[in-house]
Amino acid sequence: MTQRFEGTDTYVATEDLTVAVNAAVQLERPLLIKGEPGTGKTVLAEEIARAIGAPLLQWHIKSTTKAQQGLYEYDAVARLRDSQLGDARVHDINNYIVKGKLWEAFTLDQRPVLLIDEIDKADIEFPNDLLLELDRMEFHVYETQETIVANARPVVIITSNNEKELPDAFLRRCFFHYIRFPDEETMKSIIDVHFPNIQKRLVAEALNVFYELRDVPGLKKKPSTSELLDWLKLLMVEDIPPEALKSDDAKSVIPPLHGALMKNEQDVHLLERLAFLHRREKS
Repeated sequence: MTQRFEGTDTYVATEDLTVAVNAAVQLERPLLIKGEPGTGKTVLAEEIARAIGAPLLQWHIKSTTKAQQGLYEYDAVARLRDSQLGDARVHDINNYIVKGKLWEAFTLDQRPVLLIDEIDKADIEFPNDLLLELDRMEFHVYETQETIVANARPVVIITSNNEKELPDAFLRRCFFHYIRFPDEETMKSIIDVHFPNIQKRLVAEALNVFYELRDVPGLKKKPSTSELLDWLKLLMVEDIPPEALKSDDAKSVIPPLHGALMKNEQDVHLLERLAFLHRREKS
């Protein structure tokens, strides 16, 4: 990475985020990104790759993912089946080695960006099982007795939603950054990127509703940036005027097209109760 990351024309990066990205690259350490869902953690890796013209490899972690899958997997069952069928492929064990994302990243000629997405979904031992490979940038393939060494150290971006604590040994090897939820000014910049011609009054009223919704006590899932953008898009498509969003108390009314913002029935019921109580107080 020769140039500094400063954000892109489609991704608004705050100063502290750009500092974190560039520091992790200079230190050649994985960048561990935390933050609530919808704050742009996953998209960050895509934008870094686009900004520096690097190939992007994405490893999306599930609860069943094992660290070994990031290196390679040996398909012994397929080899046994082929041997029973008399397939000539069986004589070359390389035909049954499935390369993982780290192997792909290590063998690219150009320095890639490697995203390890939602690492906290996996077993607690998963991060520790990758420590050696991420430190040394090499691993051994026992079936073929070869050592895979990285041609260039990848820019490693690791995201976490804080579903579980990560091991201390793993944390020590990462550069850490927490993406704070965007304040109103940053959010306006994000909206400008996505909707450059949107009415300023509509944005102002929508942001009032949005941030007051996020402040409602007891919400199970606060609306995120991506949900705000979806909502604004719908407001424009349906030609909802800014006046329709105005209220003396935005916490006590349900906004139009609220299905773009609220993602579970408990939160909708909570808003309905608040609206009912507000109407009763006024009558």
